[in-house]
Amino acid sequence: MKTRTLLMTALTGALIFPLLQACAPVVVGGAAATGTAVAIDRRTAGTMVDDQAVELKTLDAILSDKELYEQTHISSTSFNGLVLLTGQAPRAELRERAERIVSAYPEVRRVVNEITVSAPNSVMTRTSDTWITTKVKTLMFAEKDFNGNNVKVVTENGTVYLMGLVRRAESDKAVAIARQVKGVQRVVKVFEYID
Repeated sequence: MKTRTLLMTALTGALIFPLLQACAPVVVGGAAATGTAVAIDRRTAGTMVDDQAVELKTLDAILSDKELYEQTHISSTSFNGLVLLTGQAPRAELRERAERIVSAYPEVRRVVNEITVSAPNSVMTRTSDTWITTKVKTLMFAEKDFNGNNVKVVTENGTVYLMGLVRRAESDKAVAIARQVKGVQRVVKVFEYID
């Protein structure tokens, strides 16, 4: 019961946080607008909702698998129906099982499985990864002539994954920004290009 309550709290935060991120540049700029997240994001509102639902469903499915829950640390991030799996699993079979679970959802167009076969990372490493993600997103929002809302940033074990619907020039800029951040060991593009 305690695990379910914790999961629901985390999932609620996962739903609200992206919307708050999208509003940050508007609030910083001194303007306020309704539906800012939808207006700035290149995905449709329906796709944004589907992506959040996919993240919640797949996380719940992974946590419902006793062996995956007890032995792995896996995150599922969805953008425009493309799902990025990150984290660690002690055996290749568990890595593949997580991918099969996620691939079974009809809303998932493609899975990029970046789960490494190793013991789960420490809390300290996960905290560092969160800090790296925060610094990368902050630099993106601060960059002139760059819309940080078009790029989703996920960091796992010092590797920064960049997702989104972007132009090739935006992709190059996002990579350059991420590489500036101390602690980034590698940058992986998981973009879909619109040009």
